[in-house]
Amino acid sequence: MHEEHPRLDPREVRYPLVDLETIDGHLSDWVREYRTHADLRVEYPDGYDPILIRPDGREVDTWRQDYPYDSLLRRIEYDPTKRALQIELLKLQTWAKNTGARLVVVFEGRDAAGKGSTIKRFIQHLNPRGVRVVALNNPNRQERTAWYFQRYVAHLPSAGEIVLFDRSWYNRATVEPVMGYCSTAEYELFLKQAPMFEHMIADDGVILVKFWFSVSRAEQLTRFVIRDVDPVRRWKLSQHDLASLDRWDAYTMAKEAMFAATHRDWAPWTVVNGNGKRLARIEAMRFVLSQVPYEGKNDDLVGRADPLIVGPPFLARSRISPDE
Repeated sequence: MHEEHPRLDPREVRYPLVDLETIDGHLSDWVREYRTHADLRVEYPDGYDPILIRPDGREVDTWRQDYPYDSLLRRIEYDPTKRALQIELLKLQTWAKNTGARLVVVFEGRDAAGKGSTIKRFIQHLNPRGVRVVALNNPNRQERTAWYFQRYVAHLPSAGEIVLFDRSWYNRATVEPVMGYCSTAEYELFLKQAPMFEHMIADDGVILVKFWFSVSRAEQLTRFVIRDVDPVRRWKLSQHDLASLDRWDAYTMAKEAMFAATHRDWAPWTVVNGNGKRLARIEAMRFVLSQVPYEGKNDDLVGRADPLIVGPPFLARSRISPDE
């Protein structure tokens, strides 16, 4: 006799905003599995970077959607490359301290696209006295009445410092308008002022790198489910994450409008395909290192970032042009 899988209590369903009819192909199949079975599990086959396992024992491999390679970077290749690039980052930090250079790296992108894990690898072996990670909470009452960029200016680097923004002033270009946290007037003013603000930063000598971490819709949902299933990651799953599931197209439109309005010669955007977390981290490091003329650079190692993983945004002609 066929044994039925236990069904979840509908009150326990954690993804009520997901419209299964709008999600294509195999994704909708396993989302239905998640809604009806309680035995999805998370495994760590190599000690880190979790994978989601279906009730029948198969891995959920949604990373394949929109990914240019047939396999993920193996740990045997990833670990030594990461270490070598982290040594180059230390050279960069020493050069910045000796020359007084200032570096800002902005990490933006879809929820669960790998921004935080990439930042963690960036700073893993750097001297904490010369690098800062800025991840601001919601603005308080005083900050809400000030010039929007004011609280970000306070965190810009002084001589010899590297500052990494885990989300930045670009909240106003994506999260805030999509979730209804700002007015249309505030949003439009931001798109007008952001290029001028960044021009002032670059004109003052700050090296500015802006990353957008992309992830496919299927892979994003997989990562949310991993956060829900794995007790040690559940704290990462927020109500904001769940709300974003139902606003995929709105985030896409906001992203494209942001690129069109703020992708400028002095502050270009660089898009990172985040479906493969390891390769995304490696190539993001490689890209930053390639942009900075630090002393003692190993050019053969750094080279050029993989153009299939890292590259400029596509600016559709049908969207807002940078001059509008």
